[in-house]
Amino acid sequence: MKTILLTGATGFVGTQIFNYLCELNFNVIPVVRQGKEYLMGGSKQVKRVISSPDIFKETSEWWELQCEDVDIIIHAAWHVEPGQYLQSTKNLDCLIGSYNLAKGAVNAGVKRFVGLGTCFEYELKGGVLSVETPLNPKTIYSGAKAALYLGLSQWLPQQSVEFCWCRLFYLYGEGEDSRRLVPYIHKQLLNGEPVELTKGNQIRDFMDVAEVGQIIVKVALGAEKGAINICSGTPITIKQIALQISEKYNRSDLIKFGVRKDNEIDPPCILGIPNYLT
Repeated sequence: MKTILLTGATGFVGTQIFNYLCELNFNVIPVVRQGKEYLMGGSKQVKRVISSPDIFKETSEWWELQCEDVDIIIHAAWHVEPGQYLQSTKNLDCLIGSYNLAKGAVNAGVKRFVGLGTCFEYELKGGVLSVETPLNPKTIYSGAKAALYLGLSQWLPQQSVEFCWCRLFYLYGEGEDSRRLVPYIHKQLLNGEPVELTKGNQIRDFMDVAEVGQIIVKVALGAEKGAINICSGTPITIKQIALQISEKYNRSDLIKFGVRKDNEIDPPCILGIPNYLT
């Protein structure tokens, strides 16, 4: 039975990855922030729990010890606090710490490494994004993700380690931060309060985080290599999303389009072309 080490196991995406791994009866080694170990104790599939005050401050030597007898790494941890993460210098800590993880994994004999990227690594002007779309990150967050991808995609194969990079698009679902779009709409409608939005004409590519978690696990257990777009390939506007949610509450009257100004640098379309085989 393969053993899989998962960073970010209590996060928005990591929780779904963890749950699906446990369903499939693999040995799982979750990596969590110190104090959250108790969240990982409910499954017999947990081989052991690794905790740290900050995994991105750990050395490659520390990671080498943690990766003993590990077959596959799924690296889902990153700094992603809404409203802060795009331009936070914590992304640089995540970048350096992730390289330490990769070096430790190589030294421990790990054979497959799966990292999570973002659609914002791409040049977004074209709107429709394939893995052939040139990279052109515009934030510290997307720049750090792209830098990790570029470095590991060259180095890990030289070390006989298979490398996959799963670029995520727009997510919603269980465990989503209340400051994000979909929870905001639900909260306002539930409380009978107006939902103040832009005109809502932006086209986006959304997927349920539970489905995304399952796809990432299948990719990790498969043979695919390189960049992979984890997306639906189905366009939907912010206006459509808001109105669909409002139907559940029968309160479309509370959806207020055009109250907020459109962001001039916000791309009118971000739509992915999926290329995963699962």
